[in-house]
Amino acid sequence: MTNITEQRNDRFGDMDALSTEELMYRINDEDAKVAAAVRLTIPQAAAAAEHAAAGIAKGGRLIYVGAGTSGRLGVLDASECPPTFGVSCETVQGHIAGGYGALIHAAEGAEDDADAGAELIDSLDVNADDTVIGISASGGARYVIAAVKRAREKGAYTAAITSNPNTPLGRAAETEIAAITGAEAVAGSTRMKCGTAQKMVLNMISTSAMARLGRIRGGLMTDMVATNEKLRERAVGIVMRAASVDTERARRALELANMDTGAAIRLIERGEA
Repeated sequence: MTNITEQRNDRFGDMDALSTEELMYRINDEDAKVAAAVRLTIPQAAAAAEHAAAGIAKGGRLIYVGAGTSGRLGVLDASECPPTFGVSCETVQGHIAGGYGALIHAAEGAEDDADAGAELIDSLDVNADDTVIGISASGGARYVIAAVKRAREKGAYTAAITSNPNTPLGRAAETEIAAITGAEAVAGSTRMKCGTAQKMVLNMISTSAMARLGRIRGGLMTDMVATNEKLRERAVGIVMRAASVDTERARRALELANMDTGAAIRLIERGEA
């Protein structure tokens, strides 16, 4: 396997001699390549999103499994789905090698623990309605590979998000989403372009899946649950636009629906608010 993510980027051979601004311009130049690399993955990412939506509609889950930066990004995307789309924290979930403590304290050795990856899938009772997406920039994290293999054995749909072509993780999954962003400014520091690409792919998958499930209307977070003052004001605007009502009626519907925007909109549509 050619490990592009570990290669040295010749544009940064003199990075320690550059001014701060010069260095940032070069980093920014590299970052500008990410969107084009991600765009090439859209057919594969779309397949993953459609499988996830179909599975969730039947009671399944979207489960991210990653290690290091990749694991943190999966947990991040999963944690933002309940407040954004009104799904439960079980419906979209993220898991990282080394457990949640690895979110803030690096546990680099945990990615080599294949047994723990397989055990995770067993503990979650993964089934054919679930979608399991492994995330590893190198595509070689044994924890993630083992999790994807076990999930596939259990009948789940599996996908892999990587930054190298034809990886062990990609071969373990049904669909490989390989965003090839090239060598990093700091060789092997996949928190940079690779991480940015993974975040973009995860955003596309979760957002598109939720759109297919009807949890977004006209670009609005119509199933958001408002849990603070900022979100309550946002919810009023969403209900007003989605249901074509005035502020007073929107607020009344939200109060009846315990600040659940989707429920409020449905109350108005049924003439109950």
